[in-house]
Amino acid sequence: MRYFNVPNTLTTLRIVLIPVFVCALVYRRYDYALYVFIIAAVTDFFDGLIARARNQQTELGKFLDPVADKFLLVTSFVLFAVYGLVPKWLTITVISRDVIIVAGWLILYLSAHRTQVEPSLLGKLANASQLVLLAYILLLLNVDAHAMPSPEPLMILTALLTMFSGLHYIYRGLT
Repeated sequence: MRYFNVPNTLTTLRIVLIPVFVCALVYRRYDYALYVFIIAAVTDFFDGLIARARNQQTELGKFLDPVADKFLLVTSFVLFAVYGLVPKWLTITVISRDVIIVAGWLILYLSAHRTQVEPSLLGKLANASQLVLLAYILLLLNVDAHAMPSPEPLMILTALLTMFSGLHYIYRGLT
Protein backbone atom coordinates (compact mmCIF):
# COMPACT_ATOMS: atom_id res chain seq x y z
CA MET A 1 0.00 0.00 0.00
CA ARG A 2 1.42 3.36 -1.06
CA TYR A 3 0.31 5.25 2.05
CA PHE A 4 1.80 2.76 4.50
CA ASN A 5 5.34 4.03 4.90
CA VAL A 6 7.61 5.17 7.72
CA PRO A 7 6.81 8.91 7.50
CA ASN A 8 3.04 8.37 7.56
CA THR A 9 3.42 5.87 10.40
CA LEU A 10 5.39 8.44 12.42
CA THR A 11 2.74 11.08 11.73
CA THR A 12 -0.02 8.68 12.79
CA LEU A 13 1.95 7.89 15.95
CA ARG A 14 2.07 11.61 16.72
CA ILE A 15 -1.72 11.81 16.43
CA VAL A 16 -2.16 8.74 18.64
CA LEU A 17 0.16 10.26 21.26
CA ILE A 18 -2.01 13.36 21.70
CA PRO A 19 -4.59 11.71 24.02
CA VAL A 20 -1.74 10.12 25.99
CA PHE A 21 -0.16 13.57 26.35
CA VAL A 22 -3.50 15.06 27.43
CA CYS A 23 -3.97 12.36 30.07
CA ALA A 24 -0.49 12.93 31.42
CA LEU A 25 -1.19 16.67 31.76
CA VAL A 26 -4.65 16.21 33.27
CA TYR A 27 -3.31 13.78 35.86
CA ARG A 28 -0.31 16.07 36.47
CA ARG A 29 2.21 13.47 35.37
CA TYR A 30 4.49 16.11 33.95
CA ASP A 31 7.34 13.64 33.57
CA TYR A 32 5.22 11.46 31.24
CA ALA A 33 3.90 14.55 29.50
CA LEU A 34 7.46 15.69 28.80
CA TYR A 35 8.50 12.29 27.44
CA VAL A 36 5.43 12.00 25.22
CA PHE A 37 5.83 15.57 23.98
CA ILE A 38 9.49 14.98 23.10
CA ILE A 39 8.59 11.77 21.25
CA ALA A 40 5.88 13.65 19.34
CA ALA A 41 8.29 16.48 18.47
CA VAL A 42 10.96 14.01 17.32
CA THR A 43 8.45 12.16 15.12
CA ASP A 44 7.52 15.53 13.60
CA PHE A 45 11.15 16.15 12.70
CA PHE A 46 11.84 12.66 11.35
CA ASP A 47 8.66 12.10 9.34
CA GLY A 48 9.46 15.02 7.05
CA LEU A 49 13.15 14.22 6.89
CA ILE A 50 12.55 10.58 5.97
CA ALA A 51 9.80 11.45 3.49
CA ARG A 52 12.12 13.79 1.60
CA ALA A 53 15.25 11.61 1.87
CA ARG A 54 13.49 8.44 0.70
CA ASN A 55 11.12 10.19 -1.70
CA GLN A 56 8.15 8.85 0.28
CA GLN A 57 6.03 11.98 0.24
CA THR A 58 2.35 11.13 -0.23
CA GLU A 59 -0.84 13.14 -0.52
CA LEU A 60 -1.95 11.58 2.76
CA GLY A 61 1.28 12.65 4.46
CA LYS A 62 1.01 16.18 3.06
CA PHE A 63 -2.43 16.40 4.66
CA LEU A 64 -1.79 14.49 7.91
CA ASP A 65 1.50 16.10 8.93
CA PRO A 66 0.21 19.66 9.36
CA VAL A 67 -3.01 18.33 10.91
CA ALA A 68 -1.00 16.34 13.47
CA ASP A 69 1.13 19.42 14.21
CA LYS A 70 -1.90 21.64 14.69
CA PHE A 71 -3.71 19.10 16.89
CA LEU A 72 -0.65 18.75 19.12
CA LEU A 73 0.07 22.47 19.34
CA VAL A 74 -3.52 23.67 19.78
CA THR A 75 -4.29 20.97 22.35
CA SER A 76 -1.11 21.81 24.23
CA PHE A 77 -1.65 25.56 24.23
CA VAL A 78 -5.27 25.23 25.34
CA LEU A 79 -4.35 22.92 28.22
CA PHE A 80 -1.33 25.01 29.20
CA ALA A 81 -3.53 28.13 29.28
CA VAL A 82 -6.23 26.36 31.33
CA TYR A 83 -3.60 25.27 33.87
CA GLY A 84 -1.96 28.71 33.90
CA LEU A 85 1.31 27.50 32.36
CA VAL A 86 1.16 30.00 29.48
CA PRO A 87 -0.71 33.28 29.30
CA LYS A 88 -4.10 33.16 27.63
CA TRP A 89 -3.09 35.93 25.20
CA LEU A 90 -0.36 33.67 23.81
CA THR A 91 -2.79 30.80 23.30
CA ILE A 92 -5.21 33.17 21.56
CA THR A 93 -2.36 34.39 19.32
CA VAL A 94 -1.33 30.85 18.35
CA ILE A 95 -4.87 29.64 17.67
CA SER A 96 -5.88 32.85 15.86
CA ARG A 97 -2.97 32.47 13.46
CA ASP A 98 -4.00 28.92 12.66
CA VAL A 99 -7.65 29.91 12.18
CA ILE A 100 -6.59 32.74 9.86
CA ILE A 101 -4.40 30.37 7.83
CA VAL A 102 -7.19 27.78 7.50
CA ALA A 103 -9.75 30.46 6.62
CA GLY A 104 -7.36 31.90 4.03
CA TRP A 105 -6.80 28.45 2.54
CA LEU A 106 -10.56 27.91 2.35
CA ILE A 107 -11.05 31.26 0.62
CA LEU A 108 -8.27 30.48 -1.86
CA TYR A 109 -9.75 27.07 -2.52
CA LEU A 110 -13.28 28.36 -3.05
CA SER A 111 -12.28 31.38 -5.14
CA ALA A 112 -9.30 30.16 -7.16
CA HIS A 113 -9.30 26.37 -6.58
CA ARG A 114 -5.78 26.64 -5.16
CA THR A 115 -5.30 23.73 -2.80
CA GLN A 116 -1.59 23.86 -2.15
CA VAL A 117 -0.27 26.26 0.47
CA GLU A 118 3.45 25.86 0.93
CA PRO A 119 4.83 26.34 4.44
CA SER A 120 7.16 29.31 4.75
CA LEU A 121 10.41 29.50 6.66
CA LEU A 122 8.81 32.00 9.01
CA GLY A 123 5.89 29.62 9.57
CA LYS A 124 8.28 26.78 10.33
CA LEU A 125 10.19 28.99 12.76
CA ALA A 126 6.93 29.94 14.49
CA ASN A 127 5.94 26.28 14.85
CA ALA A 128 9.42 25.37 16.07
CA SER A 129 9.35 28.16 18.66
CA GLN A 130 5.96 26.97 19.86
CA LEU A 131 7.25 23.42 20.27
CA VAL A 132 10.41 24.61 22.04
CA LEU A 133 8.41 26.84 24.38
CA LEU A 134 6.02 24.04 25.35
CA ALA A 135 8.88 21.59 25.86
CA TYR A 136 10.75 24.15 27.97
CA ILE A 137 7.71 24.71 30.19
CA LEU A 138 7.32 20.95 30.61
CA LEU A 139 11.00 20.75 31.49
CA LEU A 140 10.52 23.50 34.10
CA LEU A 141 7.71 21.45 35.64
CA ASN A 142 10.08 18.50 36.00
CA VAL A 143 13.20 20.19 37.42
CA ASP A 144 14.09 22.87 39.92
CA ALA A 145 12.58 25.80 38.03
CA HIS A 146 14.39 28.36 40.18
CA ALA A 147 17.71 27.33 38.65
CA MET A 148 16.51 27.94 35.09
CA PRO A 149 15.73 31.14 33.17
CA SER A 150 12.16 32.35 32.95
CA PRO A 151 10.23 31.27 29.86
CA GLU A 152 8.93 34.83 29.31
CA PRO A 153 11.51 35.87 26.66
CA LEU A 154 10.72 32.66 24.78
CA MET A 155 6.99 33.44 25.09
CA ILE A 156 7.55 36.88 23.56
CA LEU A 157 9.70 35.46 20.75
CA THR A 158 7.05 32.80 20.07
CA ALA A 159 4.29 35.42 19.97
CA LEU A 160 6.27 37.63 17.59
CA LEU A 161 7.18 34.77 15.25
CA THR A 162 3.59 33.54 15.32
CA MET A 163 2.18 37.00 14.50
CA PHE A 164 4.72 37.75 11.78
CA SER A 165 4.26 34.34 10.17
CA GLY A 166 0.50 34.85 10.18
CA LEU A 167 0.94 38.22 8.47
CA HIS A 168 3.35 36.63 6.02
CA TYR A 169 0.83 33.92 5.10
CA ILE A 170 -1.84 36.60 4.60
CA TYR A 171 0.54 38.56 2.35
CA ARG A 172 1.40 35.44 0.33
CA GLY A 173 -2.27 34.57 -0.03
CA LEU A 174 -3.09 38.02 -1.38
CA THR A 175 -0.27 38.12 -3.94
